[in-house]
Amino acid sequence: MGLSFCGNDRGSNAYSVDNGVLDNGCFVDALNLVPHVFLLFITFPILFIGWGSQSSKVQIHHNTWLHFPGHNLRWILTFTLLFVHVCEIAEGIVSNTQMESSHLHLFMPALMGFIAATTSVVYYHNIETANFPKLLLALFIYWILAFITKMIKLWKFAEASLGVQHLRFCITALLVILYGLLMAVEINVIRVRKYVFFANPQRVKPPEDLQDLGVRFLQPFVNLLSKATYWWMNPLIIGAHKRPIELKKIGKLPIAMRALTNYLSLKDAYEEQKQNTDDPEKSPSIWRSMYRAFGRPILLSSTFRFTADLLGFAGPLCISGIVEHLNSTTEIDKTNKTGNMILGVYHMYSTELLQNTSVLAVLLFLALVLQRTFLQASYYVTIETGINLRGALLAMIYNKILRLSTSNMSMGEMTLGQINNLVAIETNQLMWFLFLCPNLWAMPVQIIMGVILLYYLLGNSAIIGAGVILLLAPVQYLIATKLADTQKSTLDYSTDRLKKTTEILKGIKLLKLYAWDNIFCDSVEETREKELTSLKTFALYTSMSIFMNAAIPIAAVLATFVTHAYIEEDRLSPAKAFASLALFHILVTPLFLLSTVVRFAVKALVSVQKLGEFLQSDEIGDDSWRNGEMSMPLESGKKYKYPGDTKAINRKGRYRMDNYEQPMRRQLRPTETEDVAVQINDGYFTWGSSLSTLSDINIRIPTGQLTMIVGQVGCGKSSLLLAMLGEMQTISGKVYWSKLPDCEIHLDGNISKNRHSVAYAAQKSWLLNATVEDNITFGSPFNKQRYKAVIDACSLQPDIDLLPFGDQTEIGERGINLSGGQRQRICVARALYQNTNIVFLDDPFSALDIHLSDHLMQEGILTFLQDNKRTVVLVTHKLQYLIHADWIIAMKDGSVLREGTLKDIQTHDVELYEHWKTLMNRQDQELEKETELESQTTLERKTLRRAFYSREAKNQIDDEDEEEEVEEDEDDNMSTTTSRRSKIPWRVCWRYLSSGGFLMVFLMVSSKLAKHSVMVAIDYWLAAWTSSNQRNESLVDPFANSANSTQNTEHHSYVPVFIILCGAAIALCLITSLTVEFLGVAAATNLHHNLLNKIIHAPIRFFDITPLGQILNRFSADTNIIDQHIPPTLESLTRSTLLCLSAIGIIAFVTPTFLIALVPLAVAFYFIQKYFRVASRDLQDLDDSTQLPLLCHFSETAEGLTTIRAFRHEARFKQRMLELTDTNNTAYLFLSAANRWLEVRTDYLGAMIVLTAAVAAIWSSSQSGLVGLGLTYALTVTNYLNWVVRNLADLEVQMAAVKKVNSFLSTESENYEGSMDVSQVPEDWPQHGEIKIQDLCVRYDPVLKPVLKHVNAHINPGQKVGICGRTGSGKSSLSLAFFNMVDVFEGKIVIDGIDICKLPLQTLRSRLSIILQDPVLFSGSIRLNLDPERTCTDDRLWEALEIAQLKNMVKALPGGLDAVVTEGGENFSVGQRQLFCLARAFVRKSSILIMDEATASIDMATENILQKVVMTAFADRTVVTIAHLVSSILEAEQVLVFSSGNLVECDSAANLLKQEDSVFHLLVQTHK
Repeated sequence: MGLSFCGNDRGSNAYSVDNGVLDNGCFVDALNLVPHVFLLFITFPILFIGWGSQSSKVQIHHNTWLHFPGHNLRWILTFTLLFVHVCEIAEGIVSNTQMESSHLHLFMPALMGFIAATTSVVYYHNIETANFPKLLLALFIYWILAFITKMIKLWKFAEASLGVQHLRFCITALLVILYGLLMAVEINVIRVRKYVFFANPQRVKPPEDLQDLGVRFLQPFVNLLSKATYWWMNPLIIGAHKRPIELKKIGKLPIAMRALTNYLSLKDAYEEQKQNTDDPEKSPSIWRSMYRAFGRPILLSSTFRFTADLLGFAGPLCISGIVEHLNSTTEIDKTNKTGNMILGVYHMYSTELLQNTSVLAVLLFLALVLQRTFLQASYYVTIETGINLRGALLAMIYNKILRLSTSNMSMGEMTLGQINNLVAIETNQLMWFLFLCPNLWAMPVQIIMGVILLYYLLGNSAIIGAGVILLLAPVQYLIATKLADTQKSTLDYSTDRLKKTTEILKGIKLLKLYAWDNIFCDSVEETREKELTSLKTFALYTSMSIFMNAAIPIAAVLATFVTHAYIEEDRLSPAKAFASLALFHILVTPLFLLSTVVRFAVKALVSVQKLGEFLQSDEIGDDSWRNGEMSMPLESGKKYKYPGDTKAINRKGRYRMDNYEQPMRRQLRPTETEDVAVQINDGYFTWGSSLSTLSDINIRIPTGQLTMIVGQVGCGKSSLLLAMLGEMQTISGKVYWSKLPDCEIHLDGNISKNRHSVAYAAQKSWLLNATVEDNITFGSPFNKQRYKAVIDACSLQPDIDLLPFGDQTEIGERGINLSGGQRQRICVARALYQNTNIVFLDDPFSALDIHLSDHLMQEGILTFLQDNKRTVVLVTHKLQYLIHADWIIAMKDGSVLREGTLKDIQTHDVELYEHWKTLMNRQDQELEKETELESQTTLERKTLRRAFYSREAKNQIDDEDEEEEVEEDEDDNMSTTTSRRSKIPWRVCWRYLSSGGFLMVFLMVSSKLAKHSVMVAIDYWLAAWTSSNQRNESLVDPFANSANSTQNTEHHSYVPVFIILCGAAIALCLITSLTVEFLGVAAATNLHHNLLNKIIHAPIRFFDITPLGQILNRFSADTNIIDQHIPPTLESLTRSTLLCLSAIGIIAFVTPTFLIALVPLAVAFYFIQKYFRVASRDLQDLDDSTQLPLLCHFSETAEGLTTIRAFRHEARFKQRMLELTDTNNTAYLFLSAANRWLEVRTDYLGAMIVLTAAVAAIWSSSQSGLVGLGLTYALTVTNYLNWVVRNLADLEVQMAAVKKVNSFLSTESENYEGSMDVSQVPEDWPQHGEIKIQDLCVRYDPVLKPVLKHVNAHINPGQKVGICGRTGSGKSSLSLAFFNMVDVFEGKIVIDGIDICKLPLQTLRSRLSIILQDPVLFSGSIRLNLDPERTCTDDRLWEALEIAQLKNMVKALPGGLDAVVTEGGENFSVGQRQLFCLARAFVRKSSILIMDEATASIDMATENILQKVVMTAFADRTVVTIAHLVSSILEAEQVLVFSSGNLVECDSAANLLKQEDSVFHLLVQTHK
């Protein structure tokens, strides 16, 4: 039987046209081919020519992505058209099987139509990208022709009285409608673009975003197919494999998604709410404004979601159809056949098509693809909206912060913590709520639909199953809330643990020297124990929640099928059983998620309430006065000539301190009005309470002069400045600022000295997280000359030279820690650098020593500011500078005591002047004392140098293992090969699992495998049970009485086993969920324990070269990940992997042919996950790294509010905030788009698996129960495939934490054992304190140069020895050598006859005492700080305190010895802290005391006490003093002088002084 177009059935006259051409059905079908062939002929050459020319530029530049009108509609219509064509082909093929010979005309035109429709959309896309609309005419003609030919066909069908009940009639009608609509779309393009039939075609520009090459996020601009499948992400994700994704690569956000755009729309909605409320007290509803601004996309997303959910139910129904019709005959009664022969061919009824299993398989595939596409679209839209909302909220909060009233901040109504929480937590809560928002209404609908379908399939027993699910849902919710609570308590414990760890690491040197490391280590372990208890509770609840998820569906299935077996009359068929099984799988997800969604909704309500309160809080007054709008007509009539910056540098000779008379160049002018820069009349100001802080203020600040404000502490000096700046609340009175002269033009031509901004240096220094240079220029243009002058004036150059990158070093919270004085000088430099007319300095000298203060006063304030005739207001305590003031304001208790020049005060208020004089004398004495001491600044610089010296040392070590470790950590080097980036860190995973204990690992693996095998067994048993029913039915005569007996035997045989299996599965679910979580807890316990012990016992060198922050990160972020994030990820990963594997196993078992199709799918899956994991990791890093600067920017702004507002830099900071938000949002958007990319791909793979499984099953025609089983499992694969990949990616990121912790576990510990046994050391060693140093060579590390070379010395018992030398000569290294803290590689130190290198470290260090240069105190009690081992009596402690002159002070404290010491001992002064350290050394009655530069950071008085104590209390002990000030060892019995690691002189101090050429003599001379 040959193939022929019209078929050659016997007796048919297929080719005759006797009744008229159009009445031959075959001819009409042939006519339908014409348009399709026409389109293919026309478009192919154009496409080939086009592609030929385009092959060179593969990546079409996106300037050209223009959309013609009706773009999306056209894509949707074309897709629908393709679907209808598929139906037409299917109908044609099925009809053809009913004919005697093959009739090609039944399906050939449909096939051509399908090809033509595909071509049309490809063709259209190419025309659109090339922006050449004239070629669209071809499509226009095609639509018209196709429309006409299909109309003819429909008319013929209607003539032949075919109706809606015939499938072919419906299809043709649909095609007519679609072609008509496409024709309309085409006409619309002509109408709008006027590209043909019109004289002037319209010129079009691409949207603004696309003209900007920086925009790389193309989701809004690509065509519909690319939108749905994220095709445009391919280059990015695949490219990530070759080189990491950087910020440059992800570019900018499109305008519509930027924070500013969204902020404006949210703000408009919010303001509108404000105006619409009648009651001004009632705050505008944030919910409503959020809905106004972001409601539409959420509705769109919900529509997508509903469509997806409804399509989701197609799966179970198709399965039931396939299983049902698998064995029933598809042969239709031949008698029926003739009735359907119309126009010479067979026409099937619409219902018939749905009984064909192959058709159902294709439908199932299409439904899955569509469902997944819609679901991902819905996710994407909500996520994009959520991100937009977060951007808008952040901008809103930021604007509010900039307007917050200062009193709010200082009175504690709004703390920094609250603001940070708003930014970090509340906005994210709302964003997450939006992500989950569509679930709130989609889920109930899904559940109701599911229950209805179940009822339709199973009758009443379905209600019982659904009931089980609904009853257990509240339990889920309870567990979820409990989880949240436990997490909070865990957080509290971990902050506590972190605090302790930080203290230990900061004082690690002291702990080692005193051999207290174990005691403090135990205290951390104690806190960790509490944290672990809380973690165990957390693990328990988590495992319960996982257990409920797994067990609920099993319980529901059990209840349903058992009741069905006993209640219902009709038996359970495989079709119904597996359809309902699939439905239960669908129902579980919404129920599980519902508890989460409800929890998030509750959190969102709280967040909105907090936000509302914050947005309603007090704002600062409107400060239009600063712009001089309401000011008195004060024109400052003097126009300055400004000679540029030269004068600031060519300074005339410096003023000496004794130059008391007023310098001539600034004569006091008579005080006319025009000379007032700021004036306050009758001012009463307050910080928000009803009491006024400043009262009755009448002052004037003369223009271009130096005004000083003096007074006691707390008399309102700083408040006065802030009142002028408008930061305080005015009760009454006015602040006037004089206007800027209209044109104050410089020689260099720009208008200078912006009057409306005030350079202000606050008392508490405030730095940005930026480079030193950025902190000083603060947004002003960089001017080298000026910058240099400012740096000199603040004497910052020496400090900058010490920084690793000079003035390009990052400082601030996250940067390098500077001391108080350095921070303050940078703030002053900022104020000096700004080109403003008015400078306010609030006590700039408080943290500076005397030399710097003088230098700053002379160079900075008197020379630099005054030469430029700037108005300066200076708050100060240093009265010796009053002689420089042009105008003095003396304050007392919040009001002005006196105002005038120094001369006025001298004549009119003698008493005050005398009082000042006595104070000045006192300050002068202190001054002399300070000058003797090595100044504080040099000290600060020293500590800074120490910090960097050690880091530089690290940089010298090139080929050390650590470096290799570091390189492994930073996998981002360009050199690292691709394979390295995509490898899964198996070794680290194994490390993690093994630290959890082998028993737990074994338990976990075995229970997981057992659980999944039992789950498979349940479903297999169900298949066997239901299939047996079918066989029974066909065997037994339904009317015979024996029917009941078979039913009963069936119960007896199948039901009990089913119940047992389900019970076992539920038990195993519990066991697996518990084992995984507790494996996690065990691993976390061991890892943290080992890490802590390793680090505390590491040699001191380790702490020199490893930054503190890095170590702390291991204890904070990384430990947190190991504690809380890895276990659930691990659980989820193993679960989804095993599910997918068991599903594939079952399908292969049912239809082995499936394995052939599996190979290409597996390859595709491998590549998808490989590319995705790398890209996802990069994007995750970008998201994390861009989040930190954003949060820091918020907290910085909140801290420096007054400064920012005084400088008038709000706009700049807003701009910065918008940029940071957008950067973070871009990273987050790309991350979520990458997740969608993955999910769409894995979902399509899943759909392919379902299709191949179904087709294989239909062809192999195996047992229907097993087919149902296979298909049900295939459906679950689609849900779990993407989880496998995402969990893998997450686990990989999280395993990095384990890797980092492991890299620290490989550090060497100090050798604690020693070669002597503790029992061999005498109890009272060292009795005498005799020290012999023999040929000692010391180095910090085997790779570094020695720091001490061949030192020989002998110290007699009880001798007082001084050690001196220049910085870096090896003095301190010697003190460390006594404690065996450094590498002694030659020679030895013998103390009382024992070589210290042989001693166990604990013994050695516990028998010597040392006082360090920087006093270290730990938070806790005083007792803990003196005697953490708790070995001494109270009397002994009091005695020690008395010797250190602290007894009275401690007695006065509440609690005495148990009085609280805050973190770092902040509640005591530096001097007191040093005395505590002395007491600590005395408590340990050792015969050797070493003082390492112990007097460096204390004042004269304390130092005298120290020296006295050492001479008396330690009279009989050996004291070794390492001195940085030679003056402190002038009485020493022996002096060792070091120079670059060598001992150069050794004799008594007196003898050395006599030798004029001795190094010691030189040192004493220079220090004088």
